[in-house]
Amino acid sequence: MLDLAADRGHERDLDRMAWERDRTTPPEGFPALPTIPAARYVDPDFLELERQAMWNKAWLYAGHVDQLPEPGSWFLTRNTGTPIVVCRTLSGEIKAFYNTCKHRGAPLVKEDQGTSRGFVCGYHGWSYTLDGKLTAVRDKRDFPDFDMACHSLSAVRCELLGSLIFLNGDPQAQPLIEHIGPMAAHLEELQLETLRLVDSRSYEVDCNVKVLLDAFLEVYHLKSIHENTVDRFLDHRAMIVTLWPNGHSRMVTPNRRPDWVDPGTKGMPEIPTVSEFTATNNISYHIYPNFVMPPAPTGIPLLQFWPLGPRRTRVVSSWVAPDHDPANPHPLWETRIKNWERILYEDLQFAPQIQESVEGPGFAGMSLNYQERRIYHWHEELDRRIGAEHVPPAARVEPVLAPFVEHG
Repeated sequence: MLDLAADRGHERDLDRMAWERDRTTPPEGFPALPTIPAARYVDPDFLELERQAMWNKAWLYAGHVDQLPEPGSWFLTRNTGTPIVVCRTLSGEIKAFYNTCKHRGAPLVKEDQGTSRGFVCGYHGWSYTLDGKLTAVRDKRDFPDFDMACHSLSAVRCELLGSLIFLNGDPQAQPLIEHIGPMAAHLEELQLETLRLVDSRSYEVDCNVKVLLDAFLEVYHLKSIHENTVDRFLDHRAMIVTLWPNGHSRMVTPNRRPDWVDPGTKGMPEIPTVSEFTATNNISYHIYPNFVMPPAPTGIPLLQFWPLGPRRTRVVSSWVAPDHDPANPHPLWETRIKNWERILYEDLQFAPQIQESVEGPGFAGMSLNYQERRIYHWHEELDRRIGAEHVPPAARVEPVLAPFVEHG
Protein backbone atom coordinates (compact mmCIF):
# COMPACT_ATOMS: atom_id res chain seq x y z
CA MET A 1 0.00 0.00 0.00
CA LEU A 2 1.14 3.57 -0.66
CA ASP A 3 1.80 5.88 2.25
CA LEU A 4 -0.28 9.03 2.79
CA ALA A 5 2.44 11.28 1.35
CA ALA A 6 2.35 9.32 -1.90
CA ASP A 7 -1.44 9.48 -1.97
CA ARG A 8 -1.33 13.25 -1.55
CA GLY A 9 1.24 13.42 -4.35
CA HIS A 10 -1.11 11.55 -6.65
CA GLU A 11 -3.97 13.89 -5.72
CA ARG A 12 -1.79 16.83 -6.73
CA ASP A 13 -0.93 15.07 -10.00
CA LEU A 14 -4.61 14.56 -10.78
CA ASP A 15 -5.26 18.25 -10.10
CA ARG A 16 -2.38 19.15 -12.39
CA MET A 17 -3.81 16.94 -15.15
CA ALA A 18 -7.17 18.69 -14.89
CA TRP A 19 -5.45 22.07 -15.12
CA GLU A 20 -3.36 20.99 -18.12
CA ARG A 21 -6.43 19.69 -19.93
CA ASP A 22 -8.29 22.99 -19.53
CA ARG A 23 -5.48 25.55 -19.84
CA THR A 24 -5.36 28.05 -22.72
CA THR A 25 -1.71 29.10 -22.24
CA PRO A 26 1.38 27.74 -20.51
CA PRO A 27 1.52 28.50 -16.78
CA GLU A 28 2.25 32.08 -15.78
CA GLY A 29 5.98 32.72 -15.67
CA PHE A 30 6.97 29.80 -17.86
CA PRO A 31 9.52 31.08 -20.37
CA ALA A 32 9.49 30.79 -24.13
CA LEU A 33 12.12 28.11 -24.63
CA PRO A 34 15.16 29.34 -26.58
CA THR A 35 16.08 27.59 -29.81
CA ILE A 36 18.29 24.51 -29.44
CA PRO A 37 21.09 24.93 -32.01
CA ALA A 38 21.28 22.36 -34.80
CA ALA A 39 25.03 22.02 -34.13
CA ARG A 40 24.24 19.92 -31.06
CA TYR A 41 22.98 17.17 -33.39
CA VAL A 42 25.56 17.35 -36.17
CA ASP A 43 28.77 19.18 -35.22
CA PRO A 44 31.64 16.66 -34.76
CA ASP A 45 33.45 18.78 -32.17
CA PHE A 46 30.34 19.18 -30.05
CA LEU A 47 29.49 15.48 -30.28
CA GLU A 48 33.00 14.61 -29.10
CA LEU A 49 32.53 16.91 -26.10
CA GLU A 50 29.27 15.13 -25.41
CA ARG A 51 30.92 11.70 -25.62
CA GLN A 52 33.80 12.50 -23.32
CA ALA A 53 32.07 14.61 -20.69
CA MET A 54 28.64 13.00 -20.57
CA TRP A 55 28.42 9.49 -22.06
CA ASN A 56 31.69 8.36 -20.50
CA LYS A 57 30.59 9.59 -17.06
CA ALA A 58 26.88 8.69 -16.95
CA TRP A 59 24.98 5.87 -15.24
CA LEU A 60 24.03 3.57 -18.11
CA TYR A 61 21.85 0.45 -18.04
CA ALA A 62 23.90 -2.66 -18.86
CA GLY A 63 21.56 -5.59 -18.27
CA HIS A 64 19.46 -7.60 -15.85
CA VAL A 65 20.57 -9.86 -13.02
CA ASP A 66 18.82 -12.78 -14.79
CA GLN A 67 21.68 -12.62 -17.29
CA LEU A 68 23.95 -13.70 -14.41
CA PRO A 69 22.02 -16.69 -13.04
CA GLU A 70 24.85 -18.31 -11.04
CA PRO A 71 28.33 -17.62 -9.66
CA GLY A 72 30.76 -17.49 -12.57
CA SER A 73 28.18 -16.19 -15.05
CA TRP A 74 29.22 -13.25 -17.19
CA PHE A 75 28.09 -11.26 -20.20
CA LEU A 76 29.81 -8.78 -22.48
CA THR A 77 28.29 -5.40 -23.31
CA ARG A 78 29.55 -3.03 -25.98
CA ASN A 79 26.69 -0.52 -25.85
CA THR A 80 28.70 1.99 -23.84
CA GLY A 81 31.22 2.22 -26.69
CA THR A 82 33.84 0.17 -24.81
CA PRO A 83 33.68 -3.62 -24.28
CA ILE A 84 32.86 -4.34 -20.63
CA VAL A 85 32.48 -7.72 -18.92
CA VAL A 86 29.78 -7.89 -16.24
CA CYS A 87 30.05 -10.94 -14.00
CA ARG A 88 28.74 -12.60 -10.87
CA THR A 89 31.67 -13.52 -8.63
CA LEU A 90 31.95 -16.82 -6.80
CA SER A 91 30.61 -15.06 -3.70
CA GLY A 92 27.58 -13.82 -5.66
CA GLU A 93 28.57 -10.17 -6.01
CA ILE A 94 28.02 -8.44 -9.36
CA LYS A 95 31.07 -6.65 -10.74
CA ALA A 96 32.19 -5.16 -14.04
CA PHE A 97 35.60 -4.82 -15.73
CA TYR A 98 36.88 -3.50 -19.02
CA ASN A 99 37.37 -6.47 -21.35
CA THR A 100 41.08 -5.70 -21.46
CA CYS A 101 44.02 -7.79 -20.32
CA LYS A 102 46.53 -5.68 -18.40
CA HIS A 103 49.41 -7.14 -20.42
CA ARG A 104 48.88 -5.91 -23.99
CA GLY A 105 45.19 -5.17 -24.16
CA ALA A 106 43.90 -8.43 -25.61
CA PRO A 107 40.26 -9.32 -24.79
CA LEU A 108 39.52 -11.47 -21.76
CA VAL A 109 36.41 -12.93 -23.39
CA LYS A 110 35.38 -13.17 -27.03
CA GLU A 111 31.83 -14.53 -26.73
CA ASP A 112 28.77 -12.53 -25.69
CA GLN A 113 28.14 -14.57 -22.55
CA GLY A 114 29.37 -17.58 -20.64
CA THR A 115 30.29 -19.15 -17.32
CA SER A 116 33.77 -19.62 -15.87
CA ARG A 117 35.71 -19.59 -12.63
CA GLY A 118 37.90 -16.77 -13.87
CA PHE A 119 39.22 -15.03 -16.97
CA VAL A 120 42.19 -16.20 -19.02
CA CYS A 121 43.56 -14.00 -21.78
CA GLY A 122 43.70 -16.04 -24.98
CA TYR A 123 46.73 -14.16 -26.27
CA HIS A 124 49.41 -14.82 -23.63
CA GLY A 125 47.57 -16.71 -20.93
CA TRP A 126 47.43 -14.16 -18.11
CA SER A 127 44.77 -15.34 -15.62
CA TYR A 128 42.40 -13.37 -13.40
CA THR A 129 39.79 -14.16 -10.77
CA LEU A 130 36.19 -13.05 -11.19
CA ASP A 131 37.08 -10.30 -8.70
CA GLY A 132 39.64 -8.99 -11.20
CA LYS A 133 42.82 -10.06 -9.39
CA LEU A 134 45.75 -11.26 -11.49
CA THR A 135 46.65 -14.80 -10.37
CA ALA A 136 49.00 -16.21 -13.01
CA VAL A 137 51.49 -14.85 -15.54
CA ARG A 138 53.17 -17.10 -18.09
CA ASP A 139 56.99 -17.03 -17.80
CA LYS A 140 56.87 -14.77 -14.81
CA ARG A 141 60.69 -15.09 -14.55
CA ASP A 142 60.95 -12.69 -17.49
CA PHE A 143 59.16 -9.88 -15.59
CA PRO A 144 61.68 -8.69 -12.97
CA ASP A 145 60.25 -6.96 -9.88
CA PHE A 146 56.74 -7.68 -11.15
CA ASP A 147 53.97 -6.90 -8.62
CA MET A 148 50.85 -8.98 -9.38
CA ALA A 149 48.72 -6.73 -7.16
CA CYS A 150 49.41 -3.76 -9.43
CA HIS A 151 48.00 -5.51 -12.49
CA SER A 152 44.42 -6.25 -11.50
CA LEU A 153 41.71 -5.69 -14.11
CA SER A 154 40.39 -2.15 -14.49
CA ALA A 155 37.03 -2.08 -12.72
CA VAL A 156 33.96 -0.18 -13.88
CA ARG A 157 31.51 1.30 -11.37
CA CYS A 158 28.61 -1.16 -11.16
CA GLU A 159 25.44 -0.67 -9.08
CA LEU A 160 21.94 -2.15 -8.98
CA LEU A 161 18.57 -0.48 -9.24
CA GLY A 162 16.49 -3.41 -8.07
CA SER A 163 17.30 -6.15 -10.58
CA LEU A 164 18.68 -3.67 -13.14
CA ILE A 165 22.46 -3.36 -13.57
CA PHE A 166 23.91 0.09 -14.26
CA LEU A 167 27.51 0.99 -15.12
CA ASN A 168 29.46 4.24 -14.93
CA GLY A 169 32.91 4.94 -16.35
CA ASP A 170 33.54 7.65 -13.77
CA PRO A 171 35.11 6.24 -10.57
CA GLN A 172 34.01 9.39 -8.73
CA ALA A 173 30.38 9.26 -9.87
CA GLN A 174 27.64 9.91 -7.35
CA PRO A 175 26.02 6.64 -6.17
CA LEU A 176 23.18 5.68 -8.50
CA ILE A 177 20.35 5.78 -5.95
CA GLU A 178 21.44 9.25 -4.81
CA HIS A 179 21.89 10.36 -8.41
CA ILE A 180 18.28 9.65 -9.40
CA GLY A 181 17.15 11.59 -6.33
CA PRO A 182 13.37 12.00 -5.88
CA MET A 183 12.67 9.39 -8.56
CA ALA A 184 13.86 6.63 -6.24
CA ALA A 185 10.83 6.96 -3.97
CA HIS A 186 8.48 6.82 -6.98
CA LEU A 187 10.05 3.56 -8.18
CA GLU A 188 9.60 1.70 -4.88
CA GLU A 189 6.07 0.58 -5.76
CA LEU A 190 7.42 -1.26 -8.83
CA GLN A 191 9.47 -3.75 -6.75
CA LEU A 192 12.17 -3.76 -9.41
CA GLU A 193 14.23 -6.24 -7.38
CA THR A 194 11.57 -8.93 -7.95
CA LEU A 195 11.06 -8.52 -11.69
CA ARG A 196 12.34 -11.11 -14.18
CA LEU A 197 13.77 -10.51 -17.63
CA VAL A 198 11.27 -11.49 -20.32
CA ASP A 199 12.77 -10.31 -23.61
CA SER A 200 15.44 -8.07 -25.12
CA ARG A 201 16.04 -7.05 -28.72
CA SER A 202 17.71 -4.16 -30.53
CA TYR A 203 17.19 -2.00 -33.61
CA GLU A 204 19.68 0.19 -35.47
CA VAL A 205 18.63 3.46 -37.06
CA ASP A 206 20.52 6.00 -39.21
CA CYS A 207 20.27 9.10 -37.06
CA ASN A 208 21.95 10.88 -34.17
CA VAL A 209 20.95 9.35 -30.85
CA LYS A 210 19.18 12.54 -29.73
CA VAL A 211 16.87 12.53 -32.75
CA LEU A 212 15.28 9.32 -31.44
CA LEU A 213 15.55 10.04 -27.74
CA ASP A 214 13.67 13.31 -28.21
CA ALA A 215 10.60 11.43 -29.44
CA PHE A 216 10.36 9.51 -26.17
CA LEU A 217 10.47 12.65 -24.01
CA GLU A 218 7.19 14.10 -25.27
CA VAL A 219 3.71 13.13 -26.48
CA TYR A 220 3.18 16.15 -28.73
CA HIS A 221 3.59 13.78 -31.70
CA LEU A 222 0.86 11.29 -30.73
CA LYS A 223 -1.84 12.52 -33.09
CA SER A 224 0.46 12.35 -36.11
CA ILE A 225 2.62 9.27 -35.48
CA HIS A 226 0.39 7.07 -33.31
CA GLU A 227 -3.01 7.97 -34.73
CA ASN A 228 -4.18 4.34 -34.91
CA THR A 229 -2.43 3.08 -31.76
CA VAL A 230 -1.81 4.90 -28.47
CA ASP A 231 -3.51 8.14 -29.50
CA ARG A 232 -6.81 6.25 -29.41
CA PHE A 233 -6.68 6.08 -25.61
CA LEU A 234 -4.14 8.65 -24.33
CA ASP A 235 -5.01 12.31 -23.71
CA HIS A 236 -1.81 14.17 -24.61
CA ARG A 237 -3.29 17.59 -23.77
CA ALA A 238 -3.61 16.62 -20.09
CA MET A 239 -0.03 15.31 -19.83
CA ILE A 240 2.01 16.47 -16.84
CA VAL A 241 5.79 16.67 -16.48
CA THR A 242 8.06 16.52 -13.45
CA LEU A 243 11.60 17.78 -13.95
CA TRP A 244 14.14 16.44 -11.44
CA PRO A 245 17.79 17.32 -10.77
CA ASN A 246 20.59 15.76 -12.85
CA GLY A 247 18.45 15.74 -16.00
CA HIS A 248 16.00 13.05 -14.86
CA SER A 249 12.27 13.48 -15.40
CA ARG A 250 8.82 11.93 -15.39
CA MET A 251 5.90 12.29 -17.79
CA VAL A 252 2.35 11.18 -16.97
CA THR A 253 -0.27 10.99 -19.72
CA PRO A 254 -3.79 10.07 -18.58
CA ASN A 255 -6.02 7.58 -20.32
CA ARG A 256 -9.08 9.07 -21.94
CA ARG A 257 -11.04 6.37 -20.08
CA PRO A 258 -9.66 5.82 -16.56
CA ASP A 259 -11.29 2.39 -16.39
CA TRP A 260 -9.63 1.24 -19.61
CA VAL A 261 -7.48 -1.90 -19.35
CA ASP A 262 -5.29 -3.15 -22.16
CA PRO A 263 -7.08 -6.33 -23.33
CA GLY A 264 -3.70 -7.78 -24.29
CA THR A 265 -2.69 -7.92 -20.61
CA LYS A 266 -5.80 -9.33 -18.95
CA GLY A 267 -4.98 -12.31 -16.78
CA MET A 268 -1.22 -11.68 -16.68
CA PRO A 269 0.52 -11.61 -13.26
CA GLU A 270 0.67 -8.16 -11.70
CA ILE A 271 3.04 -6.32 -9.39
CA PRO A 272 0.87 -6.25 -6.24
CA THR A 273 2.14 -2.91 -4.92
CA VAL A 274 1.49 -0.81 -8.02
CA SER A 275 -0.78 2.11 -7.15
CA GLU A 276 -4.07 2.81 -8.87
CA PHE A 277 -2.54 6.04 -10.20
CA THR A 278 0.26 4.14 -11.95
CA ALA A 279 -2.10 1.43 -13.18
CA THR A 280 -4.58 3.85 -14.74
CA ASN A 281 -2.21 6.38 -16.30
CA ASN A 282 0.69 6.15 -18.74
CA ILE A 283 3.81 7.08 -16.78
CA SER A 284 7.25 7.32 -18.33
CA TYR A 285 10.39 7.69 -16.22
CA HIS A 286 13.61 8.96 -17.75
CA ILE A 287 16.99 8.26 -16.13
CA TYR A 288 19.48 10.59 -17.77
CA PRO A 289 20.77 10.31 -20.40
CA ASN A 290 19.24 7.40 -22.33
CA PHE A 291 17.01 5.17 -20.18
CA VAL A 292 13.21 5.35 -20.60
CA MET A 293 10.85 3.19 -18.54
CA PRO A 294 7.02 3.34 -18.83
CA PRO A 295 5.73 0.95 -16.12
CA ALA A 296 2.53 -1.07 -16.11
CA PRO A 297 1.35 -3.54 -13.42
CA THR A 298 1.88 -6.55 -15.69
CA GLY A 299 5.29 -5.65 -17.10
CA ILE A 300 7.73 -2.84 -17.81
CA PRO A 301 9.51 -2.06 -21.08
CA LEU A 302 13.05 -0.72 -20.67
CA LEU A 303 14.32 1.40 -23.54
CA GLN A 304 17.87 2.59 -24.09
CA PHE A 305 19.23 4.77 -26.88
CA TRP A 306 22.92 4.26 -27.69
CA PRO A 307 25.11 6.38 -29.99
CA LEU A 308 26.98 4.20 -32.49
CA GLY A 309 28.45 7.27 -34.16
CA PRO A 310 27.39 10.82 -35.09
CA ARG A 311 24.50 9.58 -37.25
CA ARG A 312 23.71 6.04 -36.15
CA THR A 313 21.80 4.80 -33.10
CA ARG A 314 21.04 1.49 -31.47
CA VAL A 315 17.71 1.21 -29.64
CA VAL A 316 17.55 -1.62 -27.11
CA SER A 317 14.08 -2.67 -25.97
CA SER A 318 13.79 -5.07 -23.03
CA TRP A 319 10.89 -6.24 -20.88
CA VAL A 320 10.79 -7.14 -17.18
CA ALA A 321 7.74 -8.55 -15.43
CA PRO A 322 6.52 -10.21 -12.21
CA ASP A 323 6.30 -13.99 -11.83
CA HIS A 324 7.81 -14.67 -15.23
CA ASP A 325 8.93 -18.21 -15.97
CA PRO A 326 11.38 -18.20 -18.93
CA ALA A 327 10.73 -21.91 -19.52
CA ASN A 328 6.98 -21.38 -19.62
CA PRO A 329 6.18 -17.74 -20.53
CA HIS A 330 2.65 -16.43 -20.35
CA PRO A 331 0.94 -16.98 -23.74
CA LEU A 332 0.12 -13.28 -24.10
CA TRP A 333 3.76 -12.21 -24.18
CA GLU A 334 4.28 -12.94 -27.89
CA THR A 335 1.36 -10.73 -28.94
CA ARG A 336 2.15 -8.08 -26.37
CA ILE A 337 5.73 -7.66 -27.56
CA LYS A 338 4.56 -7.64 -31.18
CA ASN A 339 2.09 -4.83 -30.39
CA TRP A 340 4.81 -2.90 -28.57
CA GLU A 341 7.14 -3.33 -31.51
CA ARG A 342 4.50 -1.90 -33.83
CA ILE A 343 4.35 1.27 -31.69
CA LEU A 344 8.13 1.41 -31.56
CA TYR A 345 8.42 1.24 -35.33
CA GLU A 346 6.00 4.17 -35.57
CA ASP A 347 8.50 6.21 -33.56
CA LEU A 348 11.50 5.05 -35.59
CA GLN A 349 10.04 5.59 -39.05
CA PHE A 350 11.01 9.22 -39.70
CA ALA A 351 14.35 9.30 -37.87
CA PRO A 352 16.67 8.87 -40.92
CA GLN A 353 14.81 11.61 -42.80
CA ILE A 354 14.97 13.90 -39.78
CA GLN A 355 18.72 13.34 -39.63
CA GLU A 356 19.04 14.37 -43.28
CA SER A 357 17.06 17.53 -42.51
CA VAL A 358 19.03 18.59 -39.43
CA GLU A 359 22.24 18.25 -41.47
CA GLY A 360 20.89 20.53 -44.21
CA PRO A 361 20.83 24.32 -44.60
CA GLY A 362 17.09 24.48 -43.93
CA PHE A 363 17.46 23.66 -40.23
CA ALA A 364 19.05 26.14 -37.84
CA GLY A 365 17.68 24.74 -34.60
CA MET A 366 14.78 23.27 -32.67
CA SER A 367 11.84 25.41 -31.58
CA LEU A 368 10.28 23.66 -28.59
CA ASN A 369 6.97 24.28 -26.89
CA TYR A 370 5.84 23.89 -23.28
CA GLN A 371 4.84 20.25 -23.86
CA GLU A 372 8.39 19.49 -25.04
CA ARG A 373 10.18 20.94 -22.00
CA ARG A 374 11.71 17.57 -21.06
CA ILE A 375 13.86 17.83 -24.21
CA TYR A 376 15.10 21.27 -23.18
CA HIS A 377 15.76 19.94 -19.66
CA TRP A 378 17.88 17.18 -21.26
CA HIS A 379 20.00 19.72 -23.13
CA GLU A 380 20.44 21.99 -20.12
CA GLU A 381 21.81 19.00 -18.20
CA LEU A 382 24.17 18.14 -21.07
CA ASP A 383 25.75 21.61 -20.90
CA ARG A 384 26.08 21.31 -17.12
CA ARG A 385 27.93 18.02 -17.49
CA ILE A 386 30.19 19.30 -20.23
CA GLY A 387 30.66 22.65 -18.47
CA ALA A 388 29.01 25.58 -20.21
CA GLU A 389 32.39 27.31 -20.50
CA HIS A 390 33.59 24.43 -22.70
CA VAL A 391 30.59 24.53 -25.06
CA PRO A 392 31.12 26.75 -28.11
CA PRO A 393 28.89 29.83 -27.75
CA ALA A 394 26.99 29.03 -30.95
CA ALA A 395 26.07 25.58 -29.59
CA ARG A 396 25.08 26.48 -26.01
CA VAL A 397 21.58 26.41 -24.60
CA GLU A 398 20.46 29.11 -22.21
CA PRO A 399 19.54 27.67 -18.79
CA VAL A 400 15.97 28.75 -18.06
CA LEU A 401 14.27 25.76 -16.36
CA ALA A 402 15.92 25.80 -12.92
CA PRO A 403 12.81 27.34 -11.23
CA PHE A 404 10.72 24.42 -12.52
CA VAL A 405 12.97 21.57 -11.27
CA GLU A 406 11.56 19.71 -8.24
CA HIS A 407 14.08 18.62 -5.61
CA GLY A 408 11.82 16.63 -3.32
